[in-house]
Amino acid sequence: MIVLISVTVLSLAAVFISGVAPATVDPKIVSGDVAWMLTSTALVLLMTPGLAFFYGGMIQPKNIISTMLQSFIAMGIVSVLWVVVGFSLAFGDSIGPEKYGFVGNPFTYFMFRNVNGLTNASLAPTIPLALFAMFQLKFAIITPALITGSFAGRVRFSAYILFLSLFILFIYCPLAHWTWHPNGFLRNWGVLDFAGGTVVHMSAGFAALAGAIFLGPRRDYTHAFNPANIPFVLLGAGMLWFGWFGFNAGSALGANSVATLALVNTNTASAAAMIGFLLFDVAKGRKPSAMSAAIGLVVGLVAITPAAGYVNVGASIFIGLVASFISNIAISFRSGTSIDDTLDVFPAHGMGGITGIIFTGVFAQNVGLAYGEWKTFLFHLLALLIVGIFTFGGSFLLYKLTNVILPMRVEPKDERLGLDITQHNESYIPQYQD
Repeated sequence: MIVLISVTVLSLAAVFISGVAPATVDPKIVSGDVAWMLTSTALVLLMTPGLAFFYGGMIQPKNIISTMLQSFIAMGIVSVLWVVVGFSLAFGDSIGPEKYGFVGNPFTYFMFRNVNGLTNASLAPTIPLALFAMFQLKFAIITPALITGSFAGRVRFSAYILFLSLFILFIYCPLAHWTWHPNGFLRNWGVLDFAGGTVVHMSAGFAALAGAIFLGPRRDYTHAFNPANIPFVLLGAGMLWFGWFGFNAGSALGANSVATLALVNTNTASAAAMIGFLLFDVAKGRKPSAMSAAIGLVVGLVAITPAAGYVNVGASIFIGLVASFISNIAISFRSGTSIDDTLDVFPAHGMGGITGIIFTGVFAQNVGLAYGEWKTFLFHLLALLIVGIFTFGGSFLLYKLTNVILPMRVEPKDERLGLDITQHNESYIPQYQD
């Protein structure tokens, strides 16, 4: 009830303080860029339902609905948070010294005030600022959804919503500011993250690792991996691949040659990684599987994300192949430990993001290590260290805080019966239904 009242009050306030549309058309708007960015925004949103199918197909049947809902609910929670204060924290007037901004002023765009159909010289020079804000929202939505794969099957839904909200405000938004705001210190160091290798995938990967350690293994945890619905996994992987063209090519913020390069690299790296992951499995004596193909292509998408607009197509093949080998090894290593990262979020997204950011520093055209330049590469290594510590340590503290307010782990009986029934009174399994 308190939440409903708060949302109602905020929405009433928005009527008086938010901007919706300008009175005149901004002559700096490029219609082709607007058309592409509208399309890209829709494509990136599609990735979150795709992730829901991808994760849902991997989990036990008793937890499919709960796992998928954890992705879907992010579309609702984060959308509201973003309008209220999230966009301001990520892209508002920078708090901090010149070129060393840490976070945005929460009042700059509070309730989307002044977020309208006009361009913004520093953030959206050829498209409406409102469109830029909605495009960036879709990145914010999928990041906490990625984390859920690490603790699937054992987290209380209400506690997850609280953690999701805290993560967006205290981890994601500052990290986006560091990396993408003109005054962000990582950006001004020369760190190149075209579409979210650090902001999305490394942050989700390290937060996932922290969550798996904090919550501990499932009570029925075994090293055997028995996905419930492999067609769901393939469907989700296909939706992710499709949506990722908006994720990466859309990050050019226009219909231009950079967007084209990013699209080519995205498709090529994903294809190379899928093949590489399968071949690595075969080399280990396994049969090529649909699961491996799906995981491999997603690893390639992750790895090319920070580099997509900065490297040539040859580098994208290399990045995809190497990332597939590294993630395959990391998944095998993780399965031999007591860390129950349920759906291998850190080995896939965390290690994929790390691989991508390192090789961006190697292959970025004209400024990478391969071109004889050391500065970019070294700053990428430093960024990797900073982001890793910040996202792992910060997320661990947020898990602790959430657990004090709302216990995160479900009761043993609920975990045994499955979260679909105990948390949502729904079931994918016919015999569990009334």
